[in-house]
Amino acid sequence: MSQPIQFADRNFKLAVVQELMYNQELLPRFSLLEYAAEQGFTFDGGSVEAVPEALAFFDAFEVPVELAEKVTEIEMDGGNEIYLEIAPNWDGEDGLFDVDEFADVEHFSHLKSMTLLYTGNEESLETLRARGIEADWL
Repeated sequence: MSQPIQFADRNFKLAVVQELMYNQELLPRFSLLEYAAEQGFTFDGGSVEAVPEALAFFDAFEVPVELAEKVTEIEMDGGNEIYLEIAPNWDGEDGLFDVDEFADVEHFSHLKSMTLLYTGNEESLETLRARGIEADWL
């Protein structure tokens, strides 16, 4: 059994999982509707809030370290499937999925570009660019 990547920032992890699970289809797809039915809970599909059970699922979800080399780009977009599986009616008007910590880039030596949800933290962009990653706001 391979070791999982230890993430420092939940939202960075979610961006990586979006790439590996939904874009590249290298991980089993998560469906909130199916998960809720399996686990026996309900949620408000009209809410912009995160479904706690979905967040808990992704907090516990392990990304195998050998998949790190497959991540060459990350594009954070309000319409990404992972965000809509966690908060089905999220409108992107808050910082729910903003990345605050970029220490996790150390796990992704092949990462060449990142498009980030806008936070206005120019220092973050400069930190990424200093590591050779093309980084910009959405």
